[in-house]
Amino acid sequence: MMKLDVYKIDGNQSGDSIELSDEIFGIEPNDHVIYLAVKAHLANRRQGTHKTKERSDVRGGGRKPWKQKGRGTARAGTTRSPIWIGGGTIFGPKPRNYRQKLNKKVKRLARKSALSHKAKAEQIMVVEDFNFEVPKTKDFENMLDALKIKGKKTLLLTHERLENVYKAGRNINKVNILEAQNVSTYDLLNNQVLLLQKSAVDKLVSLFN
Repeated sequence: MMKLDVYKIDGNQSGDSIELSDEIFGIEPNDHVIYLAVKAHLANRRQGTHKTKERSDVRGGGRKPWKQKGRGTARAGTTRSPIWIGGGTIFGPKPRNYRQKLNKKVKRLARKSALSHKAKAEQIMVVEDFNFEVPKTKDFENMLDALKIKGKKTLLLTHERLENVYKAGRNINKVNILEAQNVSTYDLLNNQVLLLQKSAVDKLVSLFN
């Protein structure tokens, strides 16, 4: 069982520590399941609204431009043929749904595998529960500076929606803030530092149990 020190937002150790459960942070990661979860996450972000106009969608072209024979030119039935300027597109993209579904067990295993990867790489930090009285970006930056992670791609997981924390950090480059219960496998991997509020660790444990 991995044991981590809990830090204050001023960068000092709180004197407290927390044990990370091997059932969540210490399993043998399943990379294929991680691949499936990330692929589904990225696919589900696609809108699928792409579309080009085919010949039936382009305005005009209802009349045959010239008679079939006698001009010495190629036959033409419409000015909206794909080989004409202003014509439709051949086999262009059409709106479609890219959504992929994963069952709950696969999703859970993928997130546990991602957390285990982060623990193995020593990319997890635990900080005391905190909130800001007013949402000041400067306060958030001071915290990152004190924890010596400023400039690193950081994901902060909170135990619940903390509006002032979210507003203070949302404009900082390379910083993302999420509730622990809403985090995806992609989010867990797409950072250099996984910063957990102490109660967010408990939230993850209850979520996976």
